[in-house]
Amino acid sequence: MAATRILIVDDHPLFREALKQAVAGGVSNAQVTLAGSLDQATAILDKDDDLDLVLLDLRMPGVQGLSGLIYLRAQYPNVPVAVITAADDPGLVQKALNLNASGFIPKTAGIDTIVGAVNALLRGGIWVPEGAAQPSAADKEAEEIARRVATLTAQQIRVLMMLKEGLLNKQIAYELNVSEATIKAHVSAILQKLNVSSRTQAVIAAARIDGVAAAEH
Repeated sequence: MAATRILIVDDHPLFREALKQAVAGGVSNAQVTLAGSLDQATAILDKDDDLDLVLLDLRMPGVQGLSGLIYLRAQYPNVPVAVITAADDPGLVQKALNLNASGFIPKTAGIDTIVGAVNALLRGGIWVPEGAAQPSAADKEAEEIARRVATLTAQQIRVLMMLKEGLLNKQIAYELNVSEATIKAHVSAILQKLNVSSRTQAVIAAARIDGVAAAEH
């Protein structure tokens, strides 16, 4: 029987290990891999993306909010990704689902609930907590932005994340080892897909869906 391969991406070692033990004990034939950052996760997935599920925290160094989810879904579209987070923004569940998350698991849920959610996700279902809030009008506007962001390529998402960090085209080109002209083309495509006229507006739009209120792990 083939192993059920799961990747846990969370920068808190204690939570990461506790979740690994819970999943290993509650999921049949589970093979659990751990990553402490988005960079570690992408390094693992670049070598082998034949995984059954990724469990992704939203707040890690270099990743604040939904940008990590957006990137993983664009870069590895065949790998199911579920959010597991302590963030309690009531509109966050729907935003994550609009960005093609397979589920949304609160860290405050009990172990039995978390394991049950993981098993439901592995069966191909979508799992969200009971009573998840319906989106408000403001959330619906953010949902529309999320749908636009979801049309970006993986490289365009990386560029957008770097724009949010305040990097110039020249700096982004250096980081991604491409020409400045390539970055300018990416920025133009980002502006068109997000229906905005400046990089500042693109950053503001991304922040509308990427922002997670100051939440602790």
